[in-house]
Amino acid sequence: MNPTKIIIHHSLTKDTGTVSWGAIRTYHTIDLGWSDIGYHAGCELVVNKGNSWYEILMGRDWFTSGAHTRGHNHDSLGFCFVGDYDECIPVDEILQTGASVVRMWMRLFNISIHRVHRHAEFADKSCPGIMFPWSWFLEMLA
Repeated sequence: MNPTKIIIHHSLTKDTGTVSWGAIRTYHTIDLGWSDIGYHAGCELVVNKGNSWYEILMGRDWFTSGAHTRGHNHDSLGFCFVGDYDECIPVDEILQTGASVVRMWMRLFNISIHRVHRHAEFADKSCPGIMFPWSWFLEMLA
């Protein structure tokens, strides 16, 4: 796969600080029968012994087609912010942490900011959420 765009998602689940990435992987592989988690990477809150941070979690290999956006898996990288951003605004820390990976992908694969998309552009969904600050996120990428 030679990715030409990046598609941003949210998990539509509450980010509780207990790692949800494994639950998402289980849902994708066991419940849906996919070969792996559908996204190439994601970001979520991790809480351990009173400390908390936002961590990048790996999904599929970057050179393997994803399973995150019907009709666009063959030429896109999927990034998922864990949280329900129809219900709340993501904090700057998760946006900054996620943006660091998206910027890296943009450089590695020569993808312009105009080729970074919301999942909602390709599906009848609100993804990455109606409260996701899209313009602010794009500023972080510039």
